[in-house]
Amino acid sequence: MNDYILEIDNLTKDFPGVRALENVNLRIKQGEIHSLCGENGAGKSTLMSVISGVYPKGDYEGKVFFKGRETHYHSVKDSEKEGLAIIHQELALSPYLSIYENIFLGHMETKFGIINWNRYIRESKKYLDQVGLSDPPETTVSKLGVGKQQLVEIARALSKKVDLLILDEPTSSLNDDESDKLLNLILDFKKQGITCVMISHKLNEVLKVADTVTVLRDGKSIASYGVKEENLTEERIIRDMVGRDLTHRFPERTGTPGDTVMEVKNWSVYHPDYHNIKVVDNASFHLKKGEILAFCGPMGAGRTELMMSIFGRSYGYRSEGDLFIKGKKMFLNSSRSAMREGLGYISEDRKGLGLILIQDIKTNVSNSSLEKLAKLLGIIDSPREIKEAEKYRRDLKIRTPSIAQLARNLSGGNQQKVVVSRSLLADPDILIVDEPTRGIDVGAKTEIYGILNDMVASGKSIIMVSSELPEALGMADRIYVMNKGKIKGVLNRGDATQEKIMHMALVG
Repeated sequence: MNDYILEIDNLTKDFPGVRALENVNLRIKQGEIHSLCGENGAGKSTLMSVISGVYPKGDYEGKVFFKGRETHYHSVKDSEKEGLAIIHQELALSPYLSIYENIFLGHMETKFGIINWNRYIRESKKYLDQVGLSDPPETTVSKLGVGKQQLVEIARALSKKVDLLILDEPTSSLNDDESDKLLNLILDFKKQGITCVMISHKLNEVLKVADTVTVLRDGKSIASYGVKEENLTEERIIRDMVGRDLTHRFPERTGTPGDTVMEVKNWSVYHPDYHNIKVVDNASFHLKKGEILAFCGPMGAGRTELMMSIFGRSYGYRSEGDLFIKGKKMFLNSSRSAMREGLGYISEDRKGLGLILIQDIKTNVSNSSLEKLAKLLGIIDSPREIKEAEKYRRDLKIRTPSIAQLARNLSGGNQQKVVVSRSLLADPDILIVDEPTRGIDVGAKTEIYGILNDMVASGKSIIMVSSELPEALGMADRIYVMNKGKIKGVLNRGDATQEKIMHMALVG
């Protein structure tokens, strides 16, 4: 009997103008947890898309064997029929359907052409309990945050009878507690005989659950390691990923924050649909010049809702409270008015809110700075637009053959770099970054941390929402802790620890 459930021989995949995969070889054992690591653009997601039938047979060179037979998939449905399911990094839910409808979409049974909806509501609760999502199954998916939508994706995969489950950055939208629950769930899958392939940039999670790790770099398979057999370390994985040693994850920063540049007092935000429910309850905080201020807390704490409401009331039925920028009371009723007052915002949802996927990189970088790039009579200075886009492509190491490449053709991490580039070109005095390194490899994270440090060194101020506590501890001068819409407390850099943050969030 073949010990390998999945075998890949000399796989090559090309896109217009770029080779995404080149002679990749991979062996995945039955019943193991196999992790795939690599920088953004290394080809991880492309490889999994080939395996699962997103790219059909004939669209690539090489061979894929599943359960000992060569695959000839022409769609994802073909692979699902054989017991292979994939959860993509970018969400693929129908936003206007309910949670339970999304879970069973495409594989509902009918009797005389009629669907028993109550049956699927009941069955969905079982899968929602497994992933720790307490929202009613009838809730419309568009009303959920990105993290909760990720849990719905996982619940949908669980509802299918799978032998091989591929998870592309499954914990990228989750905080530490939710991540631990999901990792334990993956370990349970292993006990049940389900083989899991996990793509992740969180190397501590990789080493916690994986049996084998394969590293990709520049579309090529570099090495595979047994985690326990070879006493694998994060440093060894990083060296293979980036081709060099990475000594400082969080760049050192000197300088002391100055005067207060923004203050929020008694700020409350009401739910966009349920107008009597407070999503943010009487929050107050301040931000200093040249400071990185982090907001931490569990999923549903209200961090994103707070920041979106401050940025031109982009969230909520209504907001109340006082906002002061440089000592002046402000009423910002649109994102445009917020930008004119020197605020910038990077959303956690790069696909839905951060990018125009059908436009090219150049346009995505420049579309928040058109007034800045305009000449006489409002005509865009095209040479300058190209020059600025090329500058950020180089500086942020966006992996693309051209700034004319469509944003949808980039890897998730490179899409995130385009979003960051757009905000940098707009040159805000205060930048709000919501999960700025979600789904980004360690090398790219360090580059973005360096950019944020350079911004505060030049006198800018940053508010960072982060579910990764090591990131908040490594970057922030102060950390505000939220839970259930309320600010539970604040910690200075020297006093903060992961234990204190979690205790403050849960106890106060």
